[in-house]
Amino acid sequence: MGYQEKYQAVIGLEIHAQLATKSKLFSGDSTAFGNTPNTQVSPISLAFPGSLPKLNKEAVTMAVKMGLACNCTIAEESFFARKNYFYPDLPKGYQISQHTHPICIGGKVSIKSDEGTRMVLLNRIHLEEDAGKSIHDILATDSCIDLNRAGTPLIEIVTEPDLFSAEEAWQYVTEIRKLVRWIGICDGNMEEGSLRCDANISVKLKGSEKLGTKVEVKNLNSIRNIKKAIEFEINRIIYELEAGNKIQQETRSYDADKDITFSMREKEEANDYRYFPDPDLPPIILTKEKIAEIKNSLPILPNEIFSILQKQYHLNEYDASQLCEEKLIVEFFEATAILSKEYKMIANWILGPVKQLMNEQQKTIHQLGLSPKRLASIITLTASGKVNFSTAASKLLPALLHNESDPEQLATSLNLLQNSNTADLEEWVNQAIEMMPDKVQAYQKGKKGLIGLFVGEVKKISKGKADPKIVTQLLEKKLNA
Repeated sequence: MGYQEKYQAVIGLEIHAQLATKSKLFSGDSTAFGNTPNTQVSPISLAFPGSLPKLNKEAVTMAVKMGLACNCTIAEESFFARKNYFYPDLPKGYQISQHTHPICIGGKVSIKSDEGTRMVLLNRIHLEEDAGKSIHDILATDSCIDLNRAGTPLIEIVTEPDLFSAEEAWQYVTEIRKLVRWIGICDGNMEEGSLRCDANISVKLKGSEKLGTKVEVKNLNSIRNIKKAIEFEINRIIYELEAGNKIQQETRSYDADKDITFSMREKEEANDYRYFPDPDLPPIILTKEKIAEIKNSLPILPNEIFSILQKQYHLNEYDASQLCEEKLIVEFFEATAILSKEYKMIANWILGPVKQLMNEQQKTIHQLGLSPKRLASIITLTASGKVNFSTAASKLLPALLHNESDPEQLATSLNLLQNSNTADLEEWVNQAIEMMPDKVQAYQKGKKGLIGLFVGEVKKISKGKADPKIVTQLLEKKLNA
């Protein structure tokens, strides 16, 4: 038996999502990214003596939205606590967080694992403020501190130890990033630090109830790195166990360049932080009516729209899943589907040529300059055979982005309309047949697959104007004569 078959990894994730509020959790400082260091600060975020925090209501609403989207129980009463530890970029010497009374309790998130769809259990989602940022690569001998981020509102989404592979962890983080973007509470940009992940990893013998010693890998800042760091750490722990070594409970970091983790410090326990209720902040009180109001403000969630795409629009699982990756995309699909009943063709266009242009131009579907009405018009042109798909995708669609003309008028002016004139088509078909006498013989001896070769040749001769359906019919008639 190989080592991998002998052991079972057990993983819990803590994802910090920066809430998309305009101001910080306890002050009016801006949360904008990328501004001059230490310009988005105030006496509160700098922890001046006598300054008092005031809670950002919008941050509370966003935390509740995420809790509802994750099937959590929303606490009608929750509290803030002081988490005491010293870092140079934590001005107060403590972080305001929620410890014993989080705003969202329990919960579950659906992922697609190797065994199919399953639910990952959550422990909690709680509110807290972010620390500032220490920068070590500007000066040769000193670290620099930027406190613009200090006090930024975060939610921490904490799973139970309910993930069992790096692949499942990757699936889960992908789902959480999609969800926070979908409901509009976080931009999910890991490269800007808006979404960060800590992974708690242990390994146990398969079949054993007892969990192994937990190791935490901190501040993983891309989904790819999350997967790679967890894979490395699982293998490292198994190697240590097989060598007879004891696993240390510690905090580690991941070096993406070397694809290794390394030890930072021994892992703290909760009592090391000396939590106690924050005396400057009253409890958060949420009525049932307020929770219901927030719930009613949520959009249809990805799992619900996935089901609608399959049942109402008769899309297959793959197309429905791909459309559900982004809220703007699925909304564009539904807007186009009001104008055209060619649902499969709409999905093909959006997931194919439209998405390709979005990627090439680094734009959202709204920034692209294509309306649902104009896409529906292109689909009507291709469905009716007036323009073939390849020509419409490569020539008509890009031209439409910079032109206000009606799609059919533009196709006409660009000379893209297919020719259905039987006389012209017969002439092109005859030319193709005459050019390939050996292929004609092969076709007539049974190689019927060669019909595509003849159709392609007619397409070349006609410069893409020949209607392929009529061409195929003419070819079959002449070649079978």
